[in-house]
Amino acid sequence: MIIKCTVAYDGYNYAGWQKQENALGIQTIIEEALEKIQKSPVEIVASGRTDAHVHALGQVFHFQSEIAMQPWQYVKAMNALLPQDIRIQSAEIAPEDFHARFSCKSKQYAYIATYDVTDPFAYRYKAPLYQKLDMEKMLEAASYLIGEHDFTSFSSSRIDSRKPRIKNVCMIEIRNKGKDVHFLFEGNGFLRYQVRMMTGTLIEVGKQKIQPLDVQHMLLEKNKEVCRYNAPPQGLYLMKVRY
Repeated sequence: MIIKCTVAYDGYNYAGWQKQENALGIQTIIEEALEKIQKSPVEIVASGRTDAHVHALGQVFHFQSEIAMQPWQYVKAMNALLPQDIRIQSAEIAPEDFHARFSCKSKQYAYIATYDVTDPFAYRYKAPLYQKLDMEKMLEAASYLIGEHDFTSFSSSRIDSRKPRIKNVCMIEIRNKGKDVHFLFEGNGFLRYQVRMMTGTLIEVGKQKIQPLDVQHMLLEKNKEVCRYNAPPQGLYLMKVRY
């Protein structure tokens, strides 16, 4: 059986999703738990990577089940073995052709920044803001990023002609919530650091360091050197993966 799982995690203590030789990735911890359950090595495949200190409420992965366990039993068994900052939310039997990455239709990310820089608990989960942001200018700038574009200028990914850099961002919302500013992005996929670089750029617009039209010019440049802004990782959350 192909088992599809949704997992939430606090990424602050980890070097990202992907398993690594010299650092601890969330993928490694989940695979070790599944190996104990199935009594054999298990490889899981996620919808995509999240970077160091990035969080998730709705990351999705799949694996091949080699034993006669129901999905609910996997949830219970994995959560008994996983640390408290990694929690399986749900599991289900997926169709044989399901693939957590390639079957994905869209992803939704949230980013949280806060004016409450005296909160000692916020540093793990929010990016600090030291001046008031101009919401109207940020929304104008965000409008240039919505739609299908080549997002080379908003990515750290190495340019590879085999890998498309055209993505469709279908939604960007920016709202004040108490002392926080919430950004919400949805698209059919994102390049590495794309959401953080878009957020960092929009924040610079909000500070009036750059103008909304500068964002359009950056996008049209299709040049990795034109955008110098990258919001801190701890404010980023993978909220939902749609199939």
